[in-house]
Amino acid sequence: MAVLVRLDGAAEGRGASPPGHRHTCVHYATDTLGVVEDDVCFSAAKLFFAYGLGNAMTFPLWAGATAVLSGQRPTPEMTFDIIENHQPTLFFGVPTLYAAQLRALDETPRDLSSLRCCVSAGEALPADIFRRWQERTGTLILDGIGSTEALHIFISNTSVDYRPGTSGRPVPGYEARIVDEEGDAVATGETGRLLIRGDSTATHYWHNPERTAETMVEDGWLNTGDTYYEDAQGYYVYCGRSDDMLKVGGIWCSPVEIEGRLIEHPRRAGGGGGGARRCRRADQAGGVRGAERGRDACDDAGARLLCSLQERAGTV
Repeated sequence: MAVLVRLDGAAEGRGASPPGHRHTCVHYATDTLGVVEDDVCFSAAKLFFAYGLGNAMTFPLWAGATAVLSGQRPTPEMTFDIIENHQPTLFFGVPTLYAAQLRALDETPRDLSSLRCCVSAGEALPADIFRRWQERTGTLILDGIGSTEALHIFISNTSVDYRPGTSGRPVPGYEARIVDEEGDAVATGETGRLLIRGDSTATHYWHNPERTAETMVEDGWLNTGDTYYEDAQGYYVYCGRSDDMLKVGGIWCSPVEIEGRLIEHPRRAGGGGGGARRCRRADQAGGVRGAERGRDACDDAGARLLCSLQERAGTV
């Protein structure tokens, strides 16, 4: 069986790609998450996303499990109500939602005891969110990276092998390489472009040979467009999209670092991520620059957040 998946931002059907199914069900749903017939799956991501398609349709169907579906916008209150009323065992979210849920739990405790495991994808999960969620709920968030071109997650933490602040290790059935601009493998600890290979990866974009040539490279490797490094223990650490790096104050900075710090900060009021990633000029990353005000400016909440960003970026 095959599916034609439309990519975000695609126009006139020219961004769709036809990947496979069984590989993700066997190697991620079964081998990594251990989805079984008794599980109840609840995904904040909708079915029209590849992430949500696996979470709420193909994985439950493969295992004979149950899926809880909702057309409501995923807010903390909506997700808590569904968890309390329908008792899912697996919850699939994204980092900004987990951060918002933690803020909501600070105000009103909720019963999340049915959950045996949570999953995060879509953006890197800050280590602080992982730790705070575990302390608050007693449940792990298994962070991972996937893509529409691969249909679902291909690098992931597991319940028995996880490291906060990383995407984990390659899912069984997938290979991963980190290469430099010439396509040569980089040394451990060095950043480069992440390539992956597995039977679920798309072979081409529909009627888009140029993008196909850029992304589906030789020998079945898929250029994810993500910048990564592999640490000494074999965990893969996300550094941002390859075309999103910013030079701030003469230092190359990943928007992921900025957004992660914003998500982690207890004074952050909420909203979605991605603001720093949308900056295309270094002087637009004003949250990191502006060190002229100095540490003495850290008296109010906004200035404390600015100083926190400056310290992370090394610009103070």
